Amino acid sequence: METINSEKTKIYNKDTISMFSSYPDIVDIKQLADMLGIGITLAYRLVKQNKIRTIKIGRAYKIPKVNVISYLID
Repeated sequence: METINSEKTKIYNKDTISMFSSYPDIVDIKQLADMLGIGITLAYRLVKQNKIRTIKIGRAYKIPKVNVISYLID
C-alpha cells in the first residue's frame, strides 16, 4: 500500500509510514520531540520556523505524523 502526499506528490511506502507506528496519527509537541530525539525547545523552534507543518488549535500545536515523516525525508 502506498500513500501520496498531495502537496509534494511524494510516494511513501509502508516501511516509511511504519517508522513511527507506536505514535498516533496526530502528535503534540512533546511527542514530536520524542519522535525526533530532540528537546522540546528545538521542537517548538522547528514548528515556529515552519520546518514542520502543524495545525494550531487554541494554544496547542497538533502535528500530523505524515508531516514529521516528510520533514525527515526532505
